Amino acid sequence: MKLLSKLAVPVIAAVTLLSAPAAAETIAIRAGNVIIDANSEPTGPALVIVRDGKILEIEVLANAPPRPLNVDRVIDLSDKTVLPGMIDLHTHLSGDPSGEFWRAATTPPEYYTLIAAKNARITALAGFTTVRDLGSRTDQVTQMLRRATAEGIVAGPRVVTSARTISIVGGHGDTNGFHKHVNEVLDSGFTCTGPVECSEKVREASKYGADLIKITATGGVLSQQGRGLEAHFTDAEMKSIVDTAETLGLKVAAHAHGARGIEAAARAGVHTIEHGTYIDKAAADAMKANGTTLVPTLMAFEGIKTNLGTGFYTPVVEDKIRTVGQFAGTIVERANEYGVKIAFGTDAGVFPHGQNAGELALMRKGGMSDRAVLASATTVAAEVLGLEDEIGRIAPGFSADIIAVDGNPLADVSVLEDVDFVMVRGRVIE
Repeated sequence: MKLLSKLAVPVIAAVTLLSAPAAAETIAIRAGNVIIDANSEPTGPALVIVRDGKILEIEVLANAPPRPLNVDRVIDLSDKTVLPGMIDLHTHLSGDPSGEFWRAATTPPEYYTLIAAKNARITALAGFTTVRDLGSRTDQVTQMLRRATAEGIVAGPRVVTSARTISIVGGHGDTNGFHKHVNEVLDSGFTCTGPVECSEKVREASKYGADLIKITATGGVLSQQGRGLEAHFTDAEMKSIVDTAETLGLKVAAHAHGARGIEAAARAGVHTIEHGTYIDKAAADAMKANGTTLVPTLMAFEGIKTNLGTGFYTPVVEDKIRTVGQFAGTIVERANEYGVKIAFGTDAGVFPHGQNAGELALMRKGGMSDRAVLASATTVAAEVLGLEDEIGRIAPGFSADIIAVDGNPLADVSVLEDVDFVMVRGRVIE
């Protein structure tokens, strides 16, 4: 199942091509190998028994001949390696790559819902059975996608969403680039000034169904604001955001490029730093002291570089892309040197959805082993989400989020760029 063939299927397939199990259906998966988690070795021939969306048991067959199975359905993957579905901690399912910022003023919210459904299926077929979506194009689009994929109405991964992004007025994440009255009409309602107002925005995000909070702790690359890439929020504002989120049981993800912005966000207690372009020792030390994980999104930098000099981006954005491009290739290398914990995330939507697995090879190029890269996209990412007892492993009681590939990703993680079988919550994505 090649990626191009997946992308060619019409968006209506997001609704129609979902194989949902009947209640309490028991499925047997015959596997050539099972990788239980990134710390395990391939088992050899094995059976994975799935019942009602959960993994019931794993039986290693060794040299035993196939036996009769008292199940409702058998899926033959006896020439494949079966492993846990991957987790992408940074996606934007309701958007596709575009430098045309003015489209925000011409596109109704219903369209973004259809885009999100399309991209959910594409992402699942690429082997990603859970995503953390960090910034929706419109209100409620990813909250409703979360529900639709959970109920089996739309084919796609488990969705954990921040919904709207909280940002400073006029900063990255706010609406920029239009006349004043257009900016006001398009305003998301999630900008804030001062600790009290920022605390209120966290509570509002929680009220409307966010699973976590996403802030733009520093300037960003693709917005029309040209105020640099260092800290945006004050220390007091960020501390207020994190403290309020914690009282509501929510984690905070911080978009952050500049080193001092990374350091300030980590000191405030954010749980993840997204991008981390200019990470240095002081920023890394603050992250380690506060248990903050880096999500490097290397594919985003690769994606935006391909459109330089084509007129795709405005001049202010082009200047920022060229600036960060000098540092993006060494983010993982520096993070490894400083001993920072790294988890998998891509920023899909900045580049085409479905190409998420390209991040794996870029992380390996940064000095991570194949095993460490696989862990970053399974067990480590599951821990970031607080779902380590539900996803990221092939184990009894875990969600039946299962993929299959040729070869051994522990020896060559790039085999995960071509996924042949995907099951999410016990439902086969076709």
